[in-house]
Amino acid sequence: MLGWQVRAPGADIARALTRTEMATPRPGPGELLVAVEACGVCRTDLHVATGELPPHRPGVVPGHEVVGHVAGLGEGVHDFRAGDRVGVAWLRSTCGICLFCRSARENLCPHSGYTGWDADGGYAEFTTVRADFAYRLPVGYSNEELAPLLCAGIIGYRALEKASLPTGGRLGIYGFGGSAHLTAQVAIASGARVHVFTRSPRAQKLALELGALSAGSADDGVPEPLDSAIIFAPNGDLVPVALRALERGGTLAVAGIYLTDIPSLNYERELFQERTLRSVTSSTRSDGRRLLGFAARHRMRVQVDPYPMERADEALADLAAGRVDGAAVLTT
Repeated sequence: MLGWQVRAPGADIARALTRTEMATPRPGPGELLVAVEACGVCRTDLHVATGELPPHRPGVVPGHEVVGHVAGLGEGVHDFRAGDRVGVAWLRSTCGICLFCRSARENLCPHSGYTGWDADGGYAEFTTVRADFAYRLPVGYSNEELAPLLCAGIIGYRALEKASLPTGGRLGIYGFGGSAHLTAQVAIASGARVHVFTRSPRAQKLALELGALSAGSADDGVPEPLDSAIIFAPNGDLVPVALRALERGGTLAVAGIYLTDIPSLNYERELFQERTLRSVTSSTRSDGRRLLGFAARHRMRVQVDPYPMERADEALADLAAGRVDGAAVLTT
């Protein structure tokens, strides 16, 4: 099969991937072989390709927002059949026995594995997934629309939960790409007042179309104090800005797996009055099922920029350069 591998961490983004012929994987016990039909291009892929996230496996195939159909069954799989439509997400495996796994916090499992980082992902014609980590997908969406839900949607859903947004509360969203535009829809559907902060005029326009009350640059300040905020942009300079925008007792959640250094915080201006700063680490399968359940009940608008699989390197470069509105998705 043909697929894309990370060439060498730290390489220029234009040369970060190489397309090559490789052996088609075989599903092991308890695994599915998935024929890839669409794969989202996530900012995490960019961090893996450039080495901002230390490589876990040389020459790994990136991609962890995979939509496809079951092309083969490993020994012991009984819950899926050949031809079933399935999704493959970032979280690939956990130990199942540690303190975190036993307390519904498998996203913190120290032995967890990840698609497109520890094992080959969806920038290829086929990939594999443990059957108990595969998702059944809602109807009414194209493959391209479903792909971003499998990471951008799931991590945004968890970030919204960790932001402790009160009912009818005021939410600030910093950065407005693939994950943020989905999270905004979940928050608005719950009755939240959403304000979006992004420099992109196109992203500002999309935010308003989706129901945000305001959309502008973070430099412009906030229209009203925020009960909660989420930072999706990988920019640590936004942390003190967002903290200052919070009402007393407000919570800021940082959704990215990678963030540039946070500048010094002023305790009185940015943390006092019981403001909370918290990170968001991966997600659980429960988060994924709940987000996909929401998508089944509410027809979400998924902003997609499609690319053929043979242009994966171009899609990644466009994401790095800010030329992608919404979510880039590779199609086969």
